[in-house]
This record gives sequence, C-alpha cells and structure tokens, in this order.
Amino acid sequence: MQTSKPTILIAEDEAKIRKILKINLQNRYNIILAENGQEAKEYLQHEPVQLILTDLKMPEMSGMELLRYVNEAFPYIPVIIITAFGTVESAVEAMKAGAYDYILKPIKLAELETTIEKALKYGSLLEENVQLKKKLKEYEGTSEIITVNPRMLALLETARQVAQTPATVLIQGESGTGKLLLARALHRFSPRADGPFVEINCGAIPRELLESELFGHEKGAFTGAVQSKKGKFELADQGTLFLDEIGELPLELQVKLLHVLENQRFTRVGGTEFITTNARIIAATNRNLQEEVQNGHFRQDLYYRLRVVLLEIPPLRERKEDIPILVNHFIQKHRALNLQTKGEIQISEQAMQLLQQYPWPGNVRELENIIQQTLIFAKDGKIVPELLPPEIREGEFRIPRTKEELKAERVRRTEAIIQDLEYQFLKHLLTETKGNISKAAERSGYDRRQIQNLIKKYHINVENFK
Repeated sequence: MQTSKPTILIAEDEAKIRKILKINLQNRYNIILAENGQEAKEYLQHEPVQLILTDLKMPEMSGMELLRYVNEAFPYIPVIIITAFGTVESAVEAMKAGAYDYILKPIKLAELETTIEKALKYGSLLEENVQLKKKLKEYEGTSEIITVNPRMLALLETARQVAQTPATVLIQGESGTGKLLLARALHRFSPRADGPFVEINCGAIPRELLESELFGHEKGAFTGAVQSKKGKFELADQGTLFLDEIGELPLELQVKLLHVLENQRFTRVGGTEFITTNARIIAATNRNLQEEVQNGHFRQDLYYRLRVVLLEIPPLRERKEDIPILVNHFIQKHRALNLQTKGEIQISEQAMQLLQQYPWPGNVRELENIIQQTLIFAKDGKIVPELLPPEIREGEFRIPRTKEELKAERVRRTEAIIQDLEYQFLKHLLTETKGNISKAAERSGYDRRQIQNLIKKYHINVENFK
C-alpha cells in the first residue's frame, strides 16, 4: 500500500504486545505485523520497510537471526530489539550484531517513539549512503568520459550492460576518440573489476617481438631470451586484456589469437606446455575491419570472433555539444600549467565558437592538447582566439583577399553546409526507420542504392540505429 508515512515491521510472537504497539504507533507510521522472524523475512521480500522492531526470542526464527539476515540483505534498515530477557550478554550480542538499539519490556511508549525517530533518521542516512555508493560504482568507470551527447550516453549505457557479461567486445573509433577509456570503463563495470587490466598496442611493437609480448616465451626460445617471461594473456588472467589497434596484428598472429579465443589456451614461444587463460578480451581499432577483411588483411573468422559486441565511438565533430564541457574539464584538469593566474581560468566566447567550428581530425585527444597549449600562455586567466593555433583561428573566418580566393571560399563553405545538411537528413531518416534502409528509401524518395551511397559517404554504422 502506498503511503507517505514510514513503514515499520513489528516481529513479535505475543499477540497482545503486537496489538498494543500497532494501536499506539499506527497514527504516525504504517505498521506491518509478523508473528515471528520467518514471517518478517517473507514480508521483507516484497514490502518496502524503513524500520524493524523485533522481539529477541521467537519461534521458527529468533530476533537475533532476523537481525543478522537484515544486516546482510538490507543493511540500510535499522533494527530495534525488544525483549523481556534483559541480560547484559544478550544486549552486547545484539549491539555487536548490528542492532540500532535495545529496549526492555515493559515498553515505555514515549521512550520507544523517541528511539524510533532517531532510528528512522539514521536509516535514511544509511540508505542515502548505499545509493551514493551504487551511483559511484556505476559512474566511476566513465569518470573521464565526459559527454552530454545522446549517442555517447546510449553507448555508455550499452557498455554497462555488456560489461556484466564475458562477451568479447570490439571498439571502433577514430584515433583520439577515447577507445582506451571505454575499455577501462568496461573493465571497471564488470565482475572482473578487481582483476588486472592489461593493455597492449598491437601496432606499436615490432612484429618479431609481438608474439612474445602476447604469449610469453621460455628461456632460450630465441637470442636474448635469458629467462622465461609471461605474456599479456597470462598477466591478464581473471581480468581483462585490451588489444589496442588490433587491425595492425600480422596475419600469422591472427591465427594464433583465434585459436586462443576459441580454446582459452596457448603455448609460450619456444614452449610445449599448454597454458589456460580466463582473460576477457576487448579489442579496438581505428580501421574499418570489414574493409580489411575484404582486402585480405584481416581474417574474417577472427573478425566475427572479436565483434560479438561492437561499440562504435562517434568522432568529436559529430558530437559538438560535448566541446564546451570537455574544454572546461581540460581547463580544470591542466590548470596547473598556467603559472600566471591564481584565480579562475575562463575561455572567451569567440574562442569557444572557433573550437566548436573546427572539425577536430584528432578528436578529443587533439582538443586536450590544444587546451594544454593555450593554458601555458593564457594571461589574466583568459583563453582568447589569439592563443589558438592558426588552423583553428583562421579556418572558419579566413578572409579572402582575391577574386579567386573568394570563389574558392564560397565553394568550400557551400559544400560544408550541404554535407552537414545531408548528414543530418540521413541521421534523422535512419533514426525514424530504425536503420531499415528499404524503409528509409521509401520514405525519402531516394532509391536503396542512393541511401547506401550516402551511408558509405558519411561512414555511418546502420547498426547504431537499430
């Protein structure tokens, strides 16, 4: 029953006491009565309760057993013990077990009501603390992923759901979009959060050393192998292995990686003994792996094995509403670079406009680098257009000086407007049709081939709209 009054569950095997307590408390509280601890436990499964009053000695389940159950299952519900057996030992035991307070029979109602009010306030604080901890756990993995973009927020919500499963994840996105941050978030959201997070950049290690880095090697396996070494798969056991730039992995190692994914075991370089691994695999790439498969540069079977779940991070130019909050975040993060200002550091409106108009080929990483540079030279706590690099400062407001420059600039700006309009049109159309290309063609008046050409032109992943 819905009520604005706090709900108190009373567990008492004496009917007379149950009746007296209900009569005296029902004006201020919503009262639920239970004849023993077991009945009270059953009520707790489906009734929201703010406080429990329980007798200490009851049949089937004692008040002490009920107290221990509540502390385990509902740690934010305070429990007040009521008993006629007021020994010091039982009082100490109840308080050690987590009781809020201990009241002796015969009950003094004024004293009981005072204790109830204090316990309710305490319970409210406990529940608030529990909720805050849950919220912190929910968001701590994405503490560095700053966004208000609906597409990014939906992506993070998908990541939270996927993280609870052992599914292999493929993250796609341009350089600088935050693939590593998302991989770390997946790890922190997962049941493996207490295990290791091990990363390796498949494109940053020489081909001849990459196999050893991934799978380890035995002593004497090759020149310079003076001792055995564990690889990333062993180090990531019971945790997460992040394979960054997976598109750079040589074909011969793709075969061995596929074998590990399918069998959860491998051998070190120069070894014969199989080693099992329970590492969760997250891979990332800035390449279009489907095209790499078609070109023969990436194994199709490995591609499908990696992309059990595909998470695609949009580039910064497609989520420009994030730029102001990212700018402010990076200003606070790197404000120590500015030695000329002790107070707040701000960015001028003109400078912010320039940042929002720039296409950001280097994405969030480029934006962070630019903010770091401007902070070093910002005087009087102000970031102004003059501090921005020429490609940003002059890009949108470049003033033509000849007839030819004016003509070229008109063409450039017209094309930019058309492309933005086409992109917004296509995105809205796919959203309305939930990524169904045939329906999109029918609704728009274009044929299916034309819609597919637009999708290819703007590198849109139709799966994101389904």
